[in-house]
Amino acid sequence: MTRIVVHIDKLVLTGIDRKDAAAVSAGVQAELQRLLAQPGAVASLAAGGDRARLHTAVGPVAQGAVGQGIGRAIAGGIVPGGKS
Repeated sequence: MTRIVVHIDKLVLTGIDRKDAAAVSAGVQAELQRLLAQPGAVASLAAGGDRARLHTAVGPVAQGAVGQGIGRAIAGGIVPGGKS
């Protein structure tokens, strides 16, 4: 069994209102759990080896999307092949 520990120390979101921070965080967590539960996802992520830092870009997010929608987009950039 492969163990993956994800620790997000800093998440920079340009243009996002602070009041949406908790919803974005919840969206990232929920989507990471969903994506990593898919067959082969953990092996794909682990294949990248031990990484102290991961930089990922989030593509365009639907106009007016906040909170969990943005969180899903962020998680999709973390898990290889996990674009939602």
